[in-house]
Amino acid sequence: MNQEETLQKLKAIVQPFVKNEEAFKNLTEDTDFINDLQINSANLVDIVLDTEEEFDIEIDNISMEKMVTIKAALEIIKTKLSQK
Repeated sequence: MNQEETLQKLKAIVQPFVKNEEAFKNLTEDTDFINDLQINSANLVDIVLDTEEEFDIEIDNISMEKMVTIKAALEIIKTKLSQK
């Protein structure tokens, strides 16, 4: 799975929780889940759980705390998939 495919899957997971649609339309790797997309911390947990299910990976607490931007999420997913 390449970076673009991973990004598309991640966007599909994130979209239901987005409060700022304009920021979502202009999403980049630097987009911040909380500050830019206005996703609350409870929904971030849902995103992590959905991401684990979609990619069949396990995201530990340390990785979860780092997963605040699109880029960080993509890196974590890539790392976890490579460990399978």
